[in-house]
Amino acid sequence: MRTQRGKPRLFSFEFFPPKTPEGIEKLRAARRQLAQLSPAFMSCTYGAGGSTQEGTLATILEIHREGQAAAPHLSCIGSRRESIAALLETYREAGIRRLVCLRGDLPSGMAVAGEFRYAAELVAFVRERTGDWFHVEVAAYPEFHPQARRPADDLRHFKAKIDAGANSAITQYFYNADAYEQFVESVEALGVDVPIVPGIMPINNFAQLARFSDACGAEIPRWIRLRLESFGDDTASIKSFGLDVVTALAERLLALGAPGLHFYTLNQAGPATTIWQRLGL
Repeated sequence: MRTQRGKPRLFSFEFFPPKTPEGIEKLRAARRQLAQLSPAFMSCTYGAGGSTQEGTLATILEIHREGQAAAPHLSCIGSRRESIAALLETYREAGIRRLVCLRGDLPSGMAVAGEFRYAAELVAFVRERTGDWFHVEVAAYPEFHPQARRPADDLRHFKAKIDAGANSAITQYFYNADAYEQFVESVEALGVDVPIVPGIMPINNFAQLARFSDACGAEIPRWIRLRLESFGDDTASIKSFGLDVVTALAERLLALGAPGLHFYTLNQAGPATTIWQRLGL
């Protein structure tokens, strides 16, 4: 963890582009509340194969107009160089200075992966087209990418993204601080020294969390899963227990030297705000 200690701590929030007028208003209200915490930036996800491109663009430009630093996600799977180049130019003209560059998922039914295979290729393309204009974030997987054949392969892929020009990384969410510590020390051994910010997923709905975790390979430790299952439909107990677990996790990560926290908000302000206040940020 030696490379992480002493780096400036950045705290940020992630949203997804809403699909309905009601969702748009709900997200605006959540952003207004979270903006009071003065985050370093707010990011917005980008659907598989660019399926939410217009929604992502609209959300990011609105965040930017509200005076917040905005960070759009870009995924390369299913994307063409021409379309990515056009998006980069749109964001640069708008004054956006940060990107989150991801491999992304192949949309259901799509057989062709597009002109990029890996996030490292997307990062290299961003640097080729825009130089140092953007601060580029990439993904990190403390529990390893679910499609990686071996942990060593995943570590090499991560280093390739940094070597291609990424400035820092945000991790997939996790609930085992040891996994984060081990991952950081493993990439340090490969010569990586960029900030690696833990992704934090508040626990608000167990069924939803289990579905997300099964899809992305994030492990819910057995003791946490069993406690959550034991609450059944008692949402108040699920939320209370979840706040305790995630706050304790965040406290330990910061004590280890993590250079900040990135909250996966699911477009809700309440859980992230409560954890933020409990941490005394």
